[in-house]
Amino acid sequence: MRPGELKADGLATPAEKLQAQSLEAAGQGSREGSAAAKPAAAAPATGAPRTLLPGATIGVLGGGQLGRMMALAGSAMGYRFVALDPAPDAPCGQVTPQIKAAYDDRDAAHELARRADVITYEFENVDADVAALLTAESYVPQGSALLYTTQHRLREKAAVEAAGVPVAPYRKVGSLAELTAAAAELGLPCVLKTATGGYDGKGQAVIRQPEELEAAFRQVAPGASAGGALPELVLEKFVAFKCEISVVAARSASGEVKSFPAAENIHVNNILHLSIVPARVPEEIQRRACELAERIVSGMNAVGLLAVEMFVTEAGELFVNELAPRPHNSGHYTMDACVTSQFEQHVRAICNLPLGDTSLLTPVVMVNVLGQHLDGAIQAVSTPDEAGNRLGVAPKLHIYGKTESKTGRKMGHINLLCKDTGDGLSWVEQTNLWRN
Repeated sequence: MRPGELKADGLATPAEKLQAQSLEAAGQGSREGSAAAKPAAAAPATGAPRTLLPGATIGVLGGGQLGRMMALAGSAMGYRFVALDPAPDAPCGQVTPQIKAAYDDRDAAHELARRADVITYEFENVDADVAALLTAESYVPQGSALLYTTQHRLREKAAVEAAGVPVAPYRKVGSLAELTAAAAELGLPCVLKTATGGYDGKGQAVIRQPEELEAAFRQVAPGASAGGALPELVLEKFVAFKCEISVVAARSASGEVKSFPAAENIHVNNILHLSIVPARVPEEIQRRACELAERIVSGMNAVGLLAVEMFVTEAGELFVNELAPRPHNSGHYTMDACVTSQFEQHVRAICNLPLGDTSLLTPVVMVNVLGQHLDGAIQAVSTPDEAGNRLGVAPKLHIYGKTESKTGRKMGHINLLCKDTGDGLSWVEQTNLWRN
């Protein structure tokens, strides 16, 4: 039993708390020393829900901005954090201790397991073997199965379908001949994607005409023409959608489920530009989107957050596009506009606390700040805001602490709190920062 941890059948007794505190005191520095100093009872059986109270240490695989915002939210609740990331001066490492090592470094994984009471991850492309190692040696309520599923588009789609939720029609592709046959079966346009990896439009190609098939195949699987190994590919029917929305749902280790309001997402150059909340779709669609997200997070027995991206058709149909088993860019609006932020909710879920209220306090528009926007965004919020005063918009700037600013790289975001999302969109337009 560790400090800040609840017994499965209730609160620890004062004697147990005193014993745990003594163990911790004896082990101070043991987080820098021998793993033997860690109480043997601290490694729970895989899948057994544990309640970790403030004072416990949360280990984070990944040291990017999501880990940073998670640590800031959790630290305010009284939790300690340690991150594993290879980058020096990683965003999360600026606000919490950091183990600087590669994600597939087994010694570093052992160290993270030794120093943390519970382990989570801030991005899904974690080495599956390391995730399995951590699951065996520490308490990883998300487990490695969720990673295994969401790291692979074909497995992910099968899991969504198993939950009774529709996805766009798709086919597995293993060669140019199979691509040609699948395209004829599904009809064009289609989107060819790698089954693993890829984000912000990388690792995929849109095919609109039959003569584009071979070029798309060479683009997405460049090693094939050179005789290299062919990655697994998936061809998806292009859904003629009215808009894209996403719902971030949370499930605690004990099975409590809550979802945040649906966000309407607008992309520019395959990178999320705006999230608009409430989404500009009928309330019935918003409600149904939340129900589908909750069905998926329950069906997959996920713990923590699961972001569910969906297409909305003109007929009001919903098709799931992708999942992300972590805090999500489209959920950043919750930091200022909801009773509970997505980052606090994730901490609550993995530590098995009661989930927080997800109610929306105010309409909001979240706008991403990329490298080319950073200087202008900082200037905009540090000078009198005539547009904001005129429109009744309150900009809340969040900077991620990345050491190098690059065009197209996410450096921060601004949450625009407003009486109407149209006013927030007008503020974005009138600042002129996002025209490049």
